[in-house]
Amino acid sequence: MIRNDKPMLWINGWMALLLLALASLVIGCAPVSAGSSDVVDTSQPEQMASIKVVGSGEALGQPDEAQVTVGVETFAPKVNDATADNEATIEAILTALKEAGITSDDIQTSNYSLWAEQKYGDNGPEGIAGYRVANQVMVVIRDIDKVGEVLAAAIAAGANSIYGVQFSVADPASLEAEAREKALEDARQRAESLARLSDLTLGDIRAIDEAFNQFPGPAPMGGGYGGGAMDSSTSISPGQLSYQSQVQVTFEIVE
Repeated sequence: MIRNDKPMLWINGWMALLLLALASLVIGCAPVSAGSSDVVDTSQPEQMASIKVVGSGEALGQPDEAQVTVGVETFAPKVNDATADNEATIEAILTALKEAGITSDDIQTSNYSLWAEQKYGDNGPEGIAGYRVANQVMVVIRDIDKVGEVLAAAIAAGANSIYGVQFSVADPASLEAEAREKALEDARQRAESLARLSDLTLGDIRAIDEAFNQFPGPAPMGGGYGGGAMDSSTSISPGQLSYQSQVQVTFEIVE
């Protein structure tokens, strides 16, 4: 018996052509890989050239208030006597401060200490010699011309220690702003100078960062007061306070 396989071969041939067409269609619709050399990414803007500089500015101001720490130390063989003597003296000091024009809001206790003092012999400690009490208050003097008068009043009332005078400006905002303004102008001048030296054209500001502010710190007056007379004419010189600012500024470079 003779078999005729031609119809089967004809069907297989059409199926092969159909599969080949489908494969071509799939390949044609496949997305292009992100790593393809034919794809250009334009989503990120081109980095612009820039100049980064740091400018400094300073503003000077006259102090209009002062802070001073005054106190008293007392010693007695018995702890009750030491604390009682100290309390009586500090109350007298507070009264004198208020009579000199200092309000209660401007007086604050800054330290209160009590400790036993040992007595020593040839063989070392031999027991407690007595007790020492230290009491200090921080006083804000809002009239700069009355600093000497206030200190004299405290000492007359029994204060035997003064730990320093610090001068300040009650509202430094305007001086801080002046220092920043000068710092920004200094930064612009520096950037313009660099641009000229490099044959470049300076553009707009892109970023400003305040690097740090340097505000006036404590200005100690001596190491302390050990007792004795002090009158209200004592020379107290407040001088001037320096407020400093630094800013870091980035300028565009115009092509």
